[in-house]
Amino acid sequence: MESKTNRINVLTGAILTVLGVFAVIFTRTNAIAEEASDGAKWLYALALILVLVGILVLITGFGKEPKKTDVRTLTTAALMAALCYIGFAFFKIDIAVGTERTSFHFGNVFCVLAALLLGGLWGGLSGAVGMTIGDLLTGYITSAPKTFLLKLCIGLITGLFAHRVFKLKEETDKKNITWKTAVSAVCGMAFNVVADPVVGYFYKTYLFGIPQDMAKTLAKISAGTTLVNAVVAVMAATFFYLALRPALKRSGLM
Repeated sequence: MESKTNRINVLTGAILTVLGVFAVIFTRTNAIAEEASDGAKWLYALALILVLVGILVLITGFGKEPKKTDVRTLTTAALMAALCYIGFAFFKIDIAVGTERTSFHFGNVFCVLAALLLGGLWGGLSGAVGMTIGDLLTGYITSAPKTFLLKLCIGLITGLFAHRVFKLKEETDKKNITWKTAVSAVCGMAFNVVADPVVGYFYKTYLFGIPQDMAKTLAKISAGTTLVNAVVAVMAATFFYLALRPALKRSGLM
């Protein structure tokens, strides 16, 4: 029987999605104009994010009744979102490509770590929220909706392998913990290595009206930076998780 919570999620998701679609329609023209202001791009990016949030909430309404989330999980997710923002906003090297940019950064490290600690959904949301805010506040306005989607997917994929496939939290053998952690991180970042330049090309071309030649160049450069970011994220997130796990286990926080 469909629960009251699910019905609310379906209704809320549908409303947010419809509002987001209308907002996209009304803001797109000004946002993709040659002389578009940052304000117009910002509003358009928020409208696209609203559509994504609406679809996400709508999907949750068709699944199993969600479990109640405790304060500890919410607090940890907020902390990881803040670390994702810091890792992206303050530890990055920008590379300009025409009017667009890509970068080397540490944000993905904490997105993957969040998924290892909290599971796919909360880990993905931590990365999506933290790094989307980072995009909006550090000049990557046009990338913010894409970031929300891809970071959410990184968390979901990493969490799927870590906690559903490998049952990482129940593992006791140190060698198994090490390789299962690393493989889970690799799976999440391997998705990003492929998806970021491919999704980025179509996203920039068809949603933001960037010329195809520039979009192709950006996608090629982005493929290189994404690969480097992925290697760093896998190594660092695995190291941090393995270092934190014993203490978290002893304190009952796993």
